[in-house]
Amino acid sequence: MTFSSDVEWQGRHLGPWTAEHLDHWAFPLGGIGAGMVCVEARGSLSHLSLRHQMERFHEPLVYAAVAVKGRPELARLVEGPLPKHRIYGAALGGLGHAGPTAGLPRFAAVEARSKFPYCRLDLSEPGHPLRARLVAWSPFTPPDADRSGMPVAALEYEFLNESDETLEVVFSFNAVNIMAQPASTPVHEIYQGLRRTAHGVSRCDNGFTLWEEGGSERPERTGSCRITASAEKVGVNPRWFRGGWYDTPTITWRDASSGEVIDTSDYDDGGLPSPGGSLFCPMSIAPGKVGRVEVQIAWHAPFSTLRFGADPDPSIPPACGALGDGIEPGLRGGMSEHMMTERKQAPYDTVLDCYRPWYASRFPDVAAVADHFTSNYAQLRADSWRFADSFHDSSLPAPILEAVSANLSILKSPTVLRQFDGRLWAWEGCRDDRGSCFGSCTHVWNYAHAIAHLFPTLERSLRQSEFGEGQNDIGHQMYRISLPVRPAVHDFLAAADGQLGGILKAHRDWRICGDTEWLRDFWPRIRASLDYCISAWDPDGQGRMSEPHHVTYDIEFWGPESLTMSFYVAALTAAVAMGEALGEDVATYRGLTAKATSVLDHELFNGNYYQQTIEWRQARRGSPRDMVRIALGAAYSPEADVLLESEGPKYQYGAGCLADGVIGDWMARACGLGPVMDPDRVSDHLQAVVNHNFRPSLIDHQNPQRAGYAQGEDGGLLLCTWPRGGKPTLPFIYSNEVWTGIEYQVAAHLAMLGREAEAEKIVAALRGRYDGTKRNPFNEYECGHFYSRALASWTLLQAYSGVRYDAVARTLIVDRKVSGSRRVFLSTASGYGVVDLREGQLPRLEVVSGAIPVDRIVLPESELSPT
Repeated sequence: MTFSSDVEWQGRHLGPWTAEHLDHWAFPLGGIGAGMVCVEARGSLSHLSLRHQMERFHEPLVYAAVAVKGRPELARLVEGPLPKHRIYGAALGGLGHAGPTAGLPRFAAVEARSKFPYCRLDLSEPGHPLRARLVAWSPFTPPDADRSGMPVAALEYEFLNESDETLEVVFSFNAVNIMAQPASTPVHEIYQGLRRTAHGVSRCDNGFTLWEEGGSERPERTGSCRITASAEKVGVNPRWFRGGWYDTPTITWRDASSGEVIDTSDYDDGGLPSPGGSLFCPMSIAPGKVGRVEVQIAWHAPFSTLRFGADPDPSIPPACGALGDGIEPGLRGGMSEHMMTERKQAPYDTVLDCYRPWYASRFPDVAAVADHFTSNYAQLRADSWRFADSFHDSSLPAPILEAVSANLSILKSPTVLRQFDGRLWAWEGCRDDRGSCFGSCTHVWNYAHAIAHLFPTLERSLRQSEFGEGQNDIGHQMYRISLPVRPAVHDFLAAADGQLGGILKAHRDWRICGDTEWLRDFWPRIRASLDYCISAWDPDGQGRMSEPHHVTYDIEFWGPESLTMSFYVAALTAAVAMGEALGEDVATYRGLTAKATSVLDHELFNGNYYQQTIEWRQARRGSPRDMVRIALGAAYSPEADVLLESEGPKYQYGAGCLADGVIGDWMARACGLGPVMDPDRVSDHLQAVVNHNFRPSLIDHQNPQRAGYAQGEDGGLLLCTWPRGGKPTLPFIYSNEVWTGIEYQVAAHLAMLGREAEAEKIVAALRGRYDGTKRNPFNEYECGHFYSRALASWTLLQAYSGVRYDAVARTLIVDRKVSGSRRVFLSTASGYGVVDLREGQLPRLEVVSGAIPVDRIVLPESELSPT
């Protein structure tokens, strides 16, 4: 006896997760920039974040149940056991509340699997005549960003009758009005319908709509969620019992466990609306047969109060970003990274000037969303499954495949937004109740390569913001873009790694899209950006980034060091490649490339790894005291002044071995340039990182910073170590931490050099931290949940295959030899497929969706025309 979905899942997938590995398991559903719902391993819904920002603890009364007519003792939530850590209750610990359904009967055992964008839960219980399965998904159809950005989720339930008699089964789906209150609304207000705005529950075909209407005074509260079922018969009850205390959940469970179909009309509520709604689907299931119900969830919240970034003051001349006395105009007040996160939350009376989601430009209301989803359900499901099957049709080692697949969930999270005109905007990650670190931060999104390959049009919209609204006439870029996207006020430092990385990403995006006219339009802005970088940080044109430069660690490095110097060489190389393709004069950039390479090899390489030369007394762009005040909003204390005189500026690394020390070479390879640094020295540096920074256990590691990312028995790759001594008293912020995005960067770089065993050691330790026992496998966090830097994992695909597609030259490139045979997923701007690599044979490209025109194939040792 089998489920109908067994055949689909015979291919490769992730899991199963069982027992304690399910405790923190939560799989995201939703559209890109459209909101999120998570399916937890036990089968419940959590993280209901439908209003454009994270609501981590929004777990209202929403559940599926199954009952057998005449056998009330068999009624169950379609969920597995409650994780032990939930019994105390995160929000109301000590009061006995572990969640609104914690005390209801549920299946005894559950196994979870995933095959992004799908997850599957199998539920069972000894002696129970039914086995249950939930397959949950939301559309994901690269490179079509519109179909992949719908605010919808699908829950497909199946029930297998393992008894020897026909069972009369009633499935129900029950939901409080999740649109009528934020996560913080008291329980009694939810059930009694105590709200100041109009809200209610309305019956619709095969389901119900949960809605709130904010009107002209609170438009951001306007929102709807429609829940419908596809089944032979659907009963709908939009009129839940209204009362206080536990009246509503008590009556709702009575109805769900009764084995009866309840079908009613809407309340004439008289000002006291229904707290929620239920749908009921009866099924007669013969022995060995399966009953099936599809539940579709659609939502629509057209407004928000999200508005971040400064607005120009018309009474103040715009800052030009000129170097002048070393500090850009407008940078004298100081504003820390985390202060910037909270900048300018707009008041309600300007809500129309705030963020509005892309889907609201296409769908006028929730009915339009739901109707479109229902009408196209079969095709969207087939196309999404085609992607899932192709992506997982891979011979990659299990930890590698898991790392890439699991982190695609970030694209379903509130980390990513898509504004009304279709342009992408993103946080770095998410706090429990809002975004974390605004503005599509360039130095963080340097690491995130997945969107560029899966949805190239969305990625290019980030370049539009960086080189357009984010850049002024002399090339200074604000590395945080305002929301809604609008011209920046240039009142903060440029980020050296972020701005140089943008030039590399422009090269990558051009090679992916194949549109040289797109590049030609951007070239003047690209050139201005690079010229600014040179004038700001290498003003003497010596190939040395000697001036203080802001980086992803939220501080300034003083003097040349290999993180930004490797970016510098890579960006110059990219500019030469782009400029030559456009017929531009790039001789200056070519000359600087040679000089910067020499600095890396002869000044910064110490024989084992690259390091930093600390310089500060002759700096033209201010003093360490100025920069700390600007970057962190803090002053040097008398104690820090003593350190300054004896060691130099705070927050440097000097003789340290930096995990990101050759990141520019990794970035260049990932962006279609190939290696830009001496391969032997790069290999030596990476070996030093493996030897000194990787720890299979952190029990003895001393970390006074943020230890939650990796600690105790966890293994991980430290950001920096000092194997030769010389560790500063106050090294750069975060230096003792472990970040997954940097671990992936190092692992992918190792694999690009053919050192796969070391890459797998790093990734296996990383994913071991995210095995569900302590952390969610689909939520690699850093400064927030679903942190975007983890999308560096995508580069493992290229690293393990050596394969990339150049749309400009219509060429399939295999840049390193692979022993044996290997299959790997390939995504392009025009389609996707699988590349089959066999030693001694021509690579075979199997196009699964769209088209990938290939005029020639370039191998490590030769160039061949495709057959």
